[in-house]
Amino acid sequence: MTKGAELGNYKVVALPGDGIGSEITDVALRVLDRVTGTMPGLSVSVNSHDAGAQRWQRTGTAMPEETFDACAAADAILMGAIGLPDARHADGREVNGDVIFRLRFALDLFAGIRPVRSLPGVAATLAGAKPIDYVVVRENVEGLYASRTGGTNVRSEVATDTIVITANGTRKVSEIAFGLAANRKGRPLDGRSLVTCVDKANVLSSYAFFRSVFDEVADGYRDIEREHVYVDAMTAFQVQRPDHFDVVVAENMFGDIISDLAAATVGGLGLAPSADIGHEHGMFQPAHGSAPDIAGKDLANPTAMVLSTAMMLDWLGNRHEDRTAIDAAARIDAAVLRVLAEGQAVTADLGGSASCSAMGDAIVAALDEEG
Repeated sequence: MTKGAELGNYKVVALPGDGIGSEITDVALRVLDRVTGTMPGLSVSVNSHDAGAQRWQRTGTAMPEETFDACAAADAILMGAIGLPDARHADGREVNGDVIFRLRFALDLFAGIRPVRSLPGVAATLAGAKPIDYVVVRENVEGLYASRTGGTNVRSEVATDTIVITANGTRKVSEIAFGLAANRKGRPLDGRSLVTCVDKANVLSSYAFFRSVFDEVADGYRDIEREHVYVDAMTAFQVQRPDHFDVVVAENMFGDIISDLAAATVGGLGLAPSADIGHEHGMFQPAHGSAPDIAGKDLANPTAMVLSTAMMLDWLGNRHEDRTAIDAAARIDAAVLRVLAEGQAVTADLGGSASCSAMGDAIVAALDEEG
């Protein structure tokens, strides 16, 4: 067991954020409270902090130091949605990076874990309806995004950003990818364990280097197959043969893009949970944005946020060898799948008429029935 939290007693910082963030966070915290309340030996205390674009608009600071310090001291971070389209710095960058990127880089949340799978009750996006069940592992703190505050802009005539690939960073995220593959059931097509490296090694030496380090790591996992796919071909394969993939690893920007495409193939970002993890810290959030156009209307789909909460409990459970936390995560996952499968209490984007809070009620009720 790792040092840190007392087994079964965890401290979480919640960052509801902007737009629909507070609505979906409310649902997630109700689900979290219900599952922990029915599982002796598991306690999660949540401390909410104000951070995000709306705070920046009011105060000029998106995340105060005391909030960052609380995140650094917490056992996990649960984030709703950060950012607004019109909240931008003078150079055009959105303010959401002041929160999301700072936490990723400062806490070394080097691996972005984006699971994607076919879900019961959700209409297939792709023709042929091949089963989808794979994980995109995104390198989170290097790549092109490492230049987010270090690029150059000369007289508004020339702008440059520099990609950063290190052996250590690539090795760490590749190890995460192979570790995930070792604990999964393999790809839907034939059950084979496979890690796919997505790059552009045929054009850029930085990606050729990424591939070479990936291969060094792969050499240590003889029971898991490897392959290399160029990113442009990857986008086609995600549509044409998604059942081919098991675990996919990519540089920061490529991982960002292909994980969103992956979510679209199973119904959209409203269904897409994610985790940003390192060796010491973990942050969990839905892959979608703050959707200010529907904020305050109780229309948001809370699925991704609730599933991200399940990912948080599963990560805490594995990190601390806590079977109860792992079981709690599985219960939340099962409750969400049950609500989706029944299709009677889902939001409009899923073809239903339920509000965000009503879908939350249904997930809580499904938890009670399972418990």
